[in-house]
Parts: sequence; structure tokens; C-alpha cells
Amino acid sequence: MHGTHTLPVGPVRDGALDLLKWLALLCMVLDHLRYIGLSLDGLYVPGRLAFPWFCLAIAANVHRVENAPVSGRYLGWLLLFSVISEVPYRMFIEDADTLNVLPTLALGMLVARGWQQKALFDRGLALIAVTIAGIFSTHLMFGFFGVLLPLAMLWVFRRPWYFSVVPGLVCVAANQWQVLLNSGSLVALSGLAACLIAPLAGLVLLRHAKNASPPAMRRWAYTLYPLHFLLLLIVRKFIA
Repeated sequence: MHGTHTLPVGPVRDGALDLLKWLALLCMVLDHLRYIGLSLDGLYVPGRLAFPWFCLAIAANVHRVENAPVSGRYLGWLLLFSVISEVPYRMFIEDADTLNVLPTLALGMLVARGWQQKALFDRGLALIAVTIAGIFSTHLMFGFFGVLLPLAMLWVFRRPWYFSVVPGLVCVAANQWQVLLNSGSLVALSGLAACLIAPLAGLVLLRHAKNASPPAMRRWAYTLYPLHFLLLLIVRKFIA
């Protein structure tokens, strides 16, 4: 259903999608600046936008190639850099109790793809991904609901804008909402609000930033994830 109240994504890659990815990357770096040894707790709030916007980018790619099979190359790159990134991730986040974010995104991509495709193979992969997410939820960054977030994003593409509250709630569930709510601090409550509005903000950007022309994010962008941990680790060494 397309119309004035829907938020469709174009059938071809556009600047808006690259802009979304760059903004997600920026928000992630801002979030991780909290770990360099300075008092930057407020950066937690923009940091809550990073994961849902990466999930939205995955959903947009799945939506764009609606009739194509699961890209083994796409999945392969996610899995490869899941492994490569784990060491710098644990070097930087010393008390990490989950894997880095890429396994969550890889599983989420399979779930979203399986929902869209009718093929038994795609549905089978999605079922395996959901099962893994359920069993190993505590080991995955953003847990079980984090794996479901790309699907929730995909679900809302062809629906009226106010349906974005659904992925917003999934995003809240993927974060430590009980801890944030119990905290009651301005930063914690603002973080919850950011989770709730992130899907709608991202969808509006995809629709209205069609004329944006940031540098295209191609496969080299995968290297930015492990590299940013190493760079921030160096910054922390200098500050300490």
C-alpha cells in the first residue's frame, strides 16, 4: 500500500540509504566514546539510534531485492567480520558479556529475509536463526528482540507511518528497558525515548533524503567496525 501516509523505500539504492548508514555509524562511535575514560554519559542517548538504524538499513536492502534469494556474499561478509571484530571489541569493551553486534545483525537479516520469501530454504534459515536467537539470547548483543528488529522494520515499510511504534517497542525491548526505567535518570529515560522514535526517524529520513549524496558505503565499510574499536583504544591509551 503506497500513498501519502506510507513510508516506502525505493526499488534502487539511493543516497538516503547511505546517509542512514553513515548516521548509524556516527551514533555508534558517539556511543562508544563513553568508554574512553571521559565523563560522556550523555552520549548514551544518540547511541541508542545506531542499532535500530543498522537494522533499518538491513531491512531496506531486503525490501529492495524482494525477489532475490538470500545473498550468501552479504551473509558471508557479516559472519567474517563478526569473527574479525570480536577481538578488538573485547579489547575495548573490557567487561563485555555479549558477542559484538554483527552476529545479531546477521541473524536478523536471515529472519527478515525468511519472512519475505516463500522458499523453503529461506524459511528454514529464518527458523534456524530464530532458534539460535532464542537459545543464545543472553550471549547476543540486544538479545532475542534485537534479532527480530530488522523484521519489525521490514514489516512497517508498506504500512502507515504510525505503525512504526511496533519496531519502536521491539527496539525498547532489545535494550535494557527495565534497568533504564528503574534508573529514572534523564539520560536513561531519554535513551528509552530514542529507542522508541528511532524507527520512525529512520523511515522519514529514507523517504525525504532521496537527494542526499554521501559517499557510498560499499564492502570496505565492514572494516570500519573493528577499526573504530582499535582507534578508540589508542585514544583511551593517550588519555589515561
